Amino acid sequence: MKRLQILSLFYLLALTAASPRVLAQTGSVEFVAHITPASGVEEPVRGMPFYLLSRSFQDIGKEADTNYPKPDMDAFIDKLDVSIELKAWMKKHHTVTLSGEEFINKLKVPDVMNIAEFYDAYMRRNAGDEAFNFPKPKFKVSDKTKDPGKYEKLSKEYNEAVKKYMTDNPQSIDGMDLNLVKTDPSQKWEELNKKRIPDIQRQTLDLAQSRYLVARAQTDLEGHGFLRGLAPGTYWLTTLAVSANVGDARLQWDVPVAVRPGATASVALTNSNAIQPPRRSQ
Repeated sequence: MKRLQILSLFYLLALTAASPRVLAQTGSVEFVAHITPASGVEEPVRGMPFYLLSRSFQDIGKEADTNYPKPDMDAFIDKLDVSIELKAWMKKHHTVTLSGEEFINKLKVPDVMNIAEFYDAYMRRNAGDEAFNFPKPKFKVSDKTKDPGKYEKLSKEYNEAVKKYMTDNPQSIDGMDLNLVKTDPSQKWEELNKKRIPDIQRQTLDLAQSRYLVARAQTDLEGHGFLRGLAPGTYWLTTLAVSANVGDARLQWDVPVAVRPGATASVALTNSNAIQPPRRSQ
C-alpha cells in the first residue's frame, strides 16, 4: 500500500513537472482587422467572428464541390433540340456556349458550312452585305421543283462560292453569334449547374466548423483578436462565408498563418490580403 502511494506521488510530480513544458510547446495568434473603404479612411472591423482552420476555407469549398458532381454535359447536349452535327460539335469542344470571342475563335470554315445552325447564322450575318461583294445565288427557289437538276448544280456552286468567300474573309464570321441567341443553350446549362451551389455552400460551412475548426475569436472595438494555446502548425484565419462590411467595402479573408512553439504569430488583415466574396446568384 505504501509502495502504491509512493508511485502515485511520483506520477503526480512527473505530470506537474511536465505541464510547463507542454504549455511551452503551444503558440498563439494575435491579429488585427482593418478595412479601407472608397472614402480612404481606414476603420477597424469591430465585433467580427474569425475562425482558425486547419485547412484553407477555399480548399474546403473544393472538397465539398467534389461531393456534388457536376451535371453530365454530354447527356445535357443529347436532350437539346438542335441538329446532330451541332451536338457533335459541342461534344467535341466540350462547350455549350455559342457566343462570344472564345466561341468565334473555335469556328472553322467546315464547321460553318456543315452545321445548319451555324450556316444559317452566318448567312443572315453576311448575305445582305453588298458592300463586301458577298456571293449572290444564281438559282431561284422555284427551280427546286421546276428544274431540280439545275437547282442542285447551282446550289453546289453557290455553296462553294460562299466557302471561298469565308476562307478569304475569315473576319466575316465575326458577329454571327448574334443570330444564335435562341439556339445558345449556355444559360440553361448555367442554371442547371447553379442548382448544386446551395448544397456545396452548406457542406463547406459544415466541414469548416466541424472537421477543420481549431479556434474562434471575436474582434474588439479596435479590430484586435487573440487565439491562444495552439499546437504548432500552419492554419488559416478566415471569416468563412461572411463578409466584413465597412462603408462600401465587402471583404472576406482566408489567410495562412504559421504557429511556432512558444511564439505569438501576428497577422494584419487588410484590403490587400482579403478576397472578394463571390456574387450571389439572382
